[in-house]
Amino acid sequence: MARPHTPPRPRVLVLRALGLGDLLAGVPALRGVRRAFPGHETVLAIPGGLRDAALATGTVDTVLPAAAPGRGVPVLTGWTGEPPDLAIDLHGNGPESHEALAALRPRRLLSYARPDPSVPDPPRWRRDEHERERWCRFLRAYGIGADPDDVRLPPPTRPSPAPGAVVVHPGADAPARCWPAGRYAAVVRRLVAAGLRVVLTGGPGEEALTAMVASGAGLGPEHVLAGGLPFDELSALVARAACLLSGDTGPAHLAVAHGTPSVTLFGPVPPHLWGPPDGPAHGVLWHPGPPGDPHGRTPDPALLRIGTDEVLAAVLERSARPGAAGRHGAYEPTEASGRV
Repeated sequence: MARPHTPPRPRVLVLRALGLGDLLAGVPALRGVRRAFPGHETVLAIPGGLRDAALATGTVDTVLPAAAPGRGVPVLTGWTGEPPDLAIDLHGNGPESHEALAALRPRRLLSYARPDPSVPDPPRWRRDEHERERWCRFLRAYGIGADPDDVRLPPPTRPSPAPGAVVVHPGADAPARCWPAGRYAAVVRRLVAAGLRVVLTGGPGEEALTAMVASGAGLGPEHVLAGGLPFDELSALVARAACLLSGDTGPAHLAVAHGTPSVTLFGPVPPHLWGPPDGPAHGVLWHPGPPGDPHGRTPDPALLRIGTDEVLAAVLERSARPGAAGRHGAYEPTEASGRV
């Protein structure tokens, strides 16, 4: 006897083919989509190297590997099967990202570039708006509830390679957001003198940078975790750290996601656009000035105005907080609902 045919689950395709920080800043919006369409398979188009991170958010079922140089829009040639039931552009304000999704002929497409004509008050792109709020407001315009403060991730299950350490991540995707290695080394040296354990992390290609900071701070290779940790190991390290010190880059968003105290150094982009939620656990250091290029090839002048004394004081303050070293509250994502 033939088995009855089970129709495939409808699919929602979300495009956000950017970096780790962009993925984590997009978690509130992704969580809103997930809640609004519990019966759908949620597919996220994102670089393949972020697959584990995307799945760890609990907001998507499947990853569609998609990447383009820089922050460009990829061609979604990996999509197979029927067109998406719904496609959502969380990549940018188009039109390139809109057109990449439109090429798959989804039954419905939501984007800033070409708002759905059936919506009486479609969302408008605002330049001076925090990234988390931008995409939650976008979804709310289409009847999908999303809370920009819903940033927390489930705690990692694997142990930390350095529990209770101060984690220092000196690198970033662009030199414009990299505070000088010599200044990081000076801060690390004084943290160690204060009796704190410090470990350095770095992504692929940042081995020379982390080695320079370690050498300047008098740390041996056992204090360096460079070359790009697997996501689950990086997540466990950050989740159970006393504090994270970094520039405006992916690990800073990971500290927010795990409730880990952090100090983030801002330069070309002000913290009101990409910074952590308000609260004493997350310190931001920024000296206001003209907007810069976050993808520039030299350190931004605003970033260079941050001194070592203020960084040291901010890290020492947060490392001593009761919530340091992984003693954070339970993971409790906020409730949000809604549906187009």
